Amino acid sequence: MATVAHDTIDSTADAAGDAPRTDFADHQRTYEAFLRLSKWTILLIVLLLFGMLIFLV
Repeated sequence: MATVAHDTIDSTADAAGDAPRTDFADHQRTYEAFLRLSKWTILLIVLLLFGMLIFLV
């Protein structure tokens, strides 16, 4: 069987065998950053297309 490389995040189970708890605050910050990046990317693309409509047609 092939070996699988795991992330460097500590993913060991706790004493009860449950999966580790996630850091919700870090998850929330990451999600909000993703939404901001998505919003600005879409806005930039719309502006680029609008500029192409005006100056190239």
